[in-house]
Amino acid sequence: MRRAFCVFAALQNDTTVRAVSKMKLMSNFKEWKFKYPPNYAELPIDENPAYNEPVAVKNAVFSKVPTEPLTGTIRLVCASEDALKYLFDLDPSVAESEDFINFVAGKYQPPGGLSVSHRYGGYQFGFWADQLGDGRAHVLGEYVNGKGESWQPQLKGSGETPYSRFGDGRAVLRSSVREMLASEAMVGLGVPTTRAAALVVSDDHMVWRDKTYSGRAKQERAAVVMRVCPAWYRLGSFEILDKRKEPDTMKTLFEFIIKYHFLSIDSEDEDRFVKFYTEVAHKNLDMVAAWQGVGFTHGVLNTDNISILGVTIDYGPYGFIDHYYGSYVPNTSDDLGRYAFDRQPQILLWNLEKFALALEPILPEDQKQKIKEVQATLEEYVKRKVLSTYLLKLGLKEIQDGDGALIEDFLNLMQDTMADFTCTFRQLAEVDLKDLEDVSKLETRWSLTKIREGKGWGKWVERYRQRIEKENVSEEDRRSRMTAVNPVYVPRNWMMQEAITDAENNDFTKVRFLLELFRRPFEVNAEAEKLGYTSQPPSWSYGLKLSCSS
Repeated sequence: MRRAFCVFAALQNDTTVRAVSKMKLMSNFKEWKFKYPPNYAELPIDENPAYNEPVAVKNAVFSKVPTEPLTGTIRLVCASEDALKYLFDLDPSVAESEDFINFVAGKYQPPGGLSVSHRYGGYQFGFWADQLGDGRAHVLGEYVNGKGESWQPQLKGSGETPYSRFGDGRAVLRSSVREMLASEAMVGLGVPTTRAAALVVSDDHMVWRDKTYSGRAKQERAAVVMRVCPAWYRLGSFEILDKRKEPDTMKTLFEFIIKYHFLSIDSEDEDRFVKFYTEVAHKNLDMVAAWQGVGFTHGVLNTDNISILGVTIDYGPYGFIDHYYGSYVPNTSDDLGRYAFDRQPQILLWNLEKFALALEPILPEDQKQKIKEVQATLEEYVKRKVLSTYLLKLGLKEIQDGDGALIEDFLNLMQDTMADFTCTFRQLAEVDLKDLEDVSKLETRWSLTKIREGKGWGKWVERYRQRIEKENVSEEDRRSRMTAVNPVYVPRNWMMQEAITDAENNDFTKVRFLLELFRRPFEVNAEAEKLGYTSQPPSWSYGLKLSCSS
């Protein structure tokens, strides 16, 4: 069931894997090339020769910007075997080659490449922030693989662009490790996401960062992560064109995106604007429902961080909930809790309202009204999506009266007892219903042991039993359904931090282990159990937050 959430999890499909296995994977990276010209070359591209100076770009969707390669000794931290094989038709051994490492470091451009940075704006923490754009990222080109899929690799941390503001166009190792691992973990979890193919770090190229915003900056090693997506357009891609009063460019962008990325919509359809908005809205609301199901909190849900394609993008100060707390905020910059875990669906609705307003300059009057009618349905749509997601986590498929209260009371019990979000659901899937109130049967289920101490646990268990019976779900089916959607492992911040600490000393063993572990997060892994990845999180991890200082 979890795969229904994921747009890009086709690589997990057995048919796709068999098809790829029949294809010859390239083992010589010099044979690998981009499609030329890339589709995005059809869009307006600014070619200001002063490409690395901040400037207010006009009447363009991209700026032509060469990468600024990492210098010094470059090390491969890790590479995604699945991304290399199933997206790029590459033998995973290629990742160790000098040519590939230079590619990720921004030193080598395969034939057919066109390096650009994307222009967009956005509302940050509720306020318009004007031009933003790719301040340290470069889309390198477009690759069409053997299955006919189009993928755009993008380097993050690859140098200055016209959109660089207060940073120097670079990224550091700690943030790059977090993005690399989370991107690929989300695929395994069945959540729509951008991908990450590889990560490199320099021994010698240093950048200054104030990690805690305390005025005590220090030098950190520069790193580059290669992200992958079919396209990188955001809600803010349209918002900047609205604010700068560039309706012709907006219309061009709209028609381009319909042509290449929303193939189900006829470009001649009179209602194409409405259908486009509806698809963008539903894809993003499906995505946020999937987030709620795995306890993921993005941390910075500004409109510039919301993809037109409805995939998770820009992994900054994210966090997966440990002990459940509905108002969980992983970002030190979010003082007011605007982007707290339980507010994410509402924030997506707010962002989609701003998106509708941005589209108005290119909308006929009747289309504006129809979009308003669509907007009126979205709150109920996401409410039911989130409810369905939680019901699946409890082994249920049908929405019935009282289900909202059943879920809310379960979450409140977790919050009151500081039970773990991921482990509680998973352990509930591993225990027979008849044993839920038997202490002796829960000795090895530490999170269930916690939640059963909550006031009203016995009554909730009885309501749950009755609800299971009402849907006529057998115990075998309940547990099978639950283990299919409740992971054993998620990328917890404390696990990331341990891996980052080792990586900063050039020990990439744990980073690579986690990358492999998250390929199959629903399966128990013996080594992960030895490392305590399903044990109670260490005390130092509670309250761990991240900043945007990457």
